[in-house]
Amino acid sequence: LAASQQEAFSSTIVTAKAACSYAYIDDKEFDIPQVDTPPTLESILNEPEEEDEPFVLEDTCLLNTENIDAHSCETSSLASSDSGDRAHLKRRKAIETNATVHGSVLRHSTLKGVSAQIVSAAVSIKVDAGLPTAISFMGNVVLSDQNQALRLCLGTTATGAEYGAVSALSINRDCTRLLCGFAKGQITMWDLANGKLLRTITDAHPPGTAILHVEFTDLPTLAVCNDSGGSVFELSFRRVMGMRTCESRCLFSGSKGEVCCVEPLHAAAELKDHPITPYCLLAMASLTKILVIGLKPSLKVWMTFPYGRTDPASVPVLAWQFAAVQKAVNPVVAFCRGDTVHFLLVKKDESGTIHVIKQRQLQLSCDLISLTWLNSRTLVLMDSSEKLHVLDRPSQDELETLDLHEVQLVYNSSHFKSLATGGNVSQALALVGERACYQSVCSYAGQIFYLGTKSVHIMTLRSWRERVEHFLKQERFTEALSLAWSFHEGTAKAVLGLFGDPLKRKAVVADKMVEILFQYVERSLKKCPEQGKIQVLEQHFQDMVPVVVDYCLLLQRTDLLFNQIYSRLLENPVARGVFLESLEPYILSERIGCLTAPVMRDLLSYFQENGMMESVEGCLVHMDITNLDIQQVVRMCWDNQLYDAMIYVFNSGMNDYISPMECLSAFLSTDEQVIMGNKLLVYISCSLAGRAYPLGDIPEDLVPQVKNQVFEFLIRLHTVESTLEEEVHPYIRTLLHFDTREFLNVLALTFEDFKNDKQALEYQQRIVDILLKVMVDNSDFTPSQVGCLFTFLARQLAKPDNTLFVNRKLFDQVLEFLCSPDDDTRHTERQQVRHLLFLSEAVRLATCYQICEFMYEQKHLYDRIIDCYLKDPLRKEEIYNYVHNILSLPGYSPKDKQTARRKALEHVKASQIDEGPNPQAVLTLRPDLHELLVGLLCRFCPRQVTPFLQTSQHYRLEETIEITKKHDLREATSYLLEKKGDVQGAFQVLLQTLKTKLHTLTQENPELEALIDLIQLCHRNSHGLNQQQREVGSCIHGSTSVSLKELTMKVLNSMSSFIALPAIIQRILQDPVYGKGKLAEIQGLILGMLETFNYEQTLLETTTSLLNSDLHWSLAHLRKAVSRGLHPRQDHCNICLQQYKRRQESEEEIIIFSCGHLYHCQCLQRKEQGVMGKEPGLVGDGVHSWSCYKCTSRQGTRPADRVSVVGGRMRATSLAQVSLTLPRHAYFHIHFTHFRHFLCLFFFFTV
Repeated sequence: LAASQQEAFSSTIVTAKAACSYAYIDDKEFDIPQVDTPPTLESILNEPEEEDEPFVLEDTCLLNTENIDAHSCETSSLASSDSGDRAHLKRRKAIETNATVHGSVLRHSTLKGVSAQIVSAAVSIKVDAGLPTAISFMGNVVLSDQNQALRLCLGTTATGAEYGAVSALSINRDCTRLLCGFAKGQITMWDLANGKLLRTITDAHPPGTAILHVEFTDLPTLAVCNDSGGSVFELSFRRVMGMRTCESRCLFSGSKGEVCCVEPLHAAAELKDHPITPYCLLAMASLTKILVIGLKPSLKVWMTFPYGRTDPASVPVLAWQFAAVQKAVNPVVAFCRGDTVHFLLVKKDESGTIHVIKQRQLQLSCDLISLTWLNSRTLVLMDSSEKLHVLDRPSQDELETLDLHEVQLVYNSSHFKSLATGGNVSQALALVGERACYQSVCSYAGQIFYLGTKSVHIMTLRSWRERVEHFLKQERFTEALSLAWSFHEGTAKAVLGLFGDPLKRKAVVADKMVEILFQYVERSLKKCPEQGKIQVLEQHFQDMVPVVVDYCLLLQRTDLLFNQIYSRLLENPVARGVFLESLEPYILSERIGCLTAPVMRDLLSYFQENGMMESVEGCLVHMDITNLDIQQVVRMCWDNQLYDAMIYVFNSGMNDYISPMECLSAFLSTDEQVIMGNKLLVYISCSLAGRAYPLGDIPEDLVPQVKNQVFEFLIRLHTVESTLEEEVHPYIRTLLHFDTREFLNVLALTFEDFKNDKQALEYQQRIVDILLKVMVDNSDFTPSQVGCLFTFLARQLAKPDNTLFVNRKLFDQVLEFLCSPDDDTRHTERQQVRHLLFLSEAVRLATCYQICEFMYEQKHLYDRIIDCYLKDPLRKEEIYNYVHNILSLPGYSPKDKQTARRKALEHVKASQIDEGPNPQAVLTLRPDLHELLVGLLCRFCPRQVTPFLQTSQHYRLEETIEITKKHDLREATSYLLEKKGDVQGAFQVLLQTLKTKLHTLTQENPELEALIDLIQLCHRNSHGLNQQQREVGSCIHGSTSVSLKELTMKVLNSMSSFIALPAIIQRILQDPVYGKGKLAEIQGLILGMLETFNYEQTLLETTTSLLNSDLHWSLAHLRKAVSRGLHPRQDHCNICLQQYKRRQESEEEIIIFSCGHLYHCQCLQRKEQGVMGKEPGLVGDGVHSWSCYKCTSRQGTRPADRVSVVGGRMRATSLAQVSLTLPRHAYFHIHFTHFRHFLCLFFFFTV
């Protein structure tokens, strides 16, 4: 601290750690005069420190302000414009904080020991030090100093008289040196270890100017200073041969614009190796702009940034801070002049280049005079009305606002005005100095110190616990819980004291919130009003209970809510009722899904006692009821008509979906049960759709089961307690009688999902059959209800994927109802259903063409009516009269006539196709009409003649050829000649066309078309042309020009399929066009032909190899199949039923078929099973062909018929049999006594 007095006495008070021993100050040495009743340090230190109450000296008579010269003092604070006014020394109330969602962010404390020393020095007659002028702190010494012991008092009265008041202070990084700047321009350096004066600098800057700022850099031998002339100087300290020197260098001249503030970049110990630190950055704020320069390794200006338009009286302020931006820690300088705070980020890229990047700015509504960083995310700003604004930099949210009027802040205006040197400063600088307080605000390690005229104040961030406790002391539990929840979720700003991973932080905060909840409940129960209306008591607990419930649910501590808290609330009946009522909205919003058994019983009892049955039903359908007495709940639901809850209990508690339907259906027979019936319809619809009633979904594994149960319920023949008088299918009857239309709508919605479910489709058909059985020809249902059924059936039949079957008679009844002109009920609905049904596939398959005509007539779709005439075999010949009537009779619009004309012409063209997808739609014309049509096409549409001739077959060739020749249509003539068989004539026609078009050489497309036509003719009929005509290339090459050579390759490629390559090459070489040129002109042509030859040769070889492989594979598999042994089913003949070997010495021949039946050859011959051949029983060259007598007899076919087929089938039959000759002395002797031994040998036998 520095102080000034009328006689210009200057002294500095520095604080040190508590570990340092306290030394008594020698009054004689320091000329400290005795005072009457000064406060002792012991008394000051023993006073209890109140956190939220600033220190104000009790004994106001100790301060003698009569001897203080007002002109020698600094600019007074807004709250201390008259320092001698005793009213300002009275004890004030605690500073109020804004109780926002962020709570109290800053802790405001007063350094009472230092403050007492300031007041003591000011009122002491011996010392007479005057009021303080500057403040600075040594690193973290003050932070850990709890006793605020006085250690040093630097300077003498002689020094103060010579140098004036202290105007600036700075302590170096290792807290060993102190720089003091004075009002008359001198600078002194002190050794803080022993209080020795090391240097007195008088020539560092121009004389006659006051020192405004003096700052150490991170380099121990380098400092900067700023004088009232607006200039900035670099101070380099040296010690050579025991002599301490100081060299000065001007960094910025005030003639270019006065600098008001300088701030070097200080890096903490952990950031000393940061890539920006070696550059020794310095930020300077002038009246017009901000400058960022680097002092090392050489002086360099890195950036200048102008303020823009600002108030001339605004104070430029700036501050450095290392902050994490984009996952990297880099220095950020914040500066402002006026109401806008700017941020500049300084970083070094990988290439070593320094970049200064402008970040987003912060706009305020007040004029700022101080800017300080608390940490990398939090700034503290002070405006001209001495109010602190705590801001969060990333979000730019204002966290808190504090009023500092009671601090009585010290301003540095006298130094900016340079009153000690005669006031030789510019008016702009003097105007800025009115609100300059640079030397009264100091920050270090998350603490901000403010120097007042009589005290020193400190601002620090509160820990998260302190911020919560601040609300609790004021019994503001709701705000405390809200703030704690923001800490729990990580959304709070300026958080201090929460460490570890997110889960641990949440656990710590959750424990604190539980503690707050208990305190809130206890406080509400203790402070409950003992007297008054019940509404007052209810309101008292309604302010507390929802908050407690909400935060217990947020913390997922329902155990805490329903056990400890609920047990405490049971002591007060009003609190119990409010608690139970408050649970309802949370249950309805499904935030609470399960209650403990006692709470659930109390909830139902309370609602039932107070007649809140709707609330009971709403809660039941949203909760897990497995812990309830289901019978009791069901009984309560029936007694109070809580049908939704009853259905939910059956479904969720017992997985029973049918019992509610049975119960509700039993009551639908009575009157005035509309609500119950509607609920039943909705319940059935939800069950069939897989949805739970009234909320949620049925479990996926139960959906098919529930659907089947509901269908089985609907199609039951009788109820459980049926009587003899009960009609069949009572449930469907009941629902139809209740509301036919809505029940059918439910079924229609259900049938929409039946596509691939075979069982569901069976239920669908069964239900439709029951509906028809119950409603049709039944007097119990009105015609309107039957009409609803017919409408329902029509909609189902009109579906594209319809699988319903109804008989023809019923279908006619449906159509009759829909088309009835006398019934006007629900006209729009019936019309829509008619449209769907008549356009459906069912009507088309039923060939109801007259019905479709009726519908199309209403829609004016006359082209569709023409289709109906064409498809109706009975009225096909009437189409001409119908088209004639539309085109000639009045009453049809021009658009309708044009549509009918276009449709008729389309069918006239389509009628020439004899074979098509719908042969019934063919309209056959006589040949003379065809020829007439060809003549018309030749006259008006010559391009459509050839396509028409290709699709039509009912014209005469000779007459049609004459017509095309008459109109000179050579392409059509060539096609007809080719169709007639006159290929030579067709060739000559197209060749003449090609010669003509090549002669003109005026258009490219006609040449190409004629050439392609000629090539296609040669392709189709190459077998009918002679060798000379095949070699059509000579004619082409002789006539073509160079521009048509690109067409030659297409001609030659087509020739290569029918003409030998040597002949083609000879023609090319003999052609006069290519014979005159060089070989290079035809090189590509010849090489292309050779390449084609090689490709075709390779293709032929590959194809031959594949065919041979496939043939070998087929033959191998066929041989394998033929060589496979056959297994007889019995050991006897299937005709004579005797053993296959009847006599021991006989030579028997047996036949075994692939079906396993065994026969004697003689037995089959006797049955005449041999096929017709050269001899009886032989086919071809004496090869027998047999068929199994037993198999052919079962199939109802005579054996002779089955073996009479010649070809592959007979061969297959013969391959499926095995004939064995068994002589006595043959190579294979069978000496086995059982037929199984024969089977073992037979499996290895090959035919």
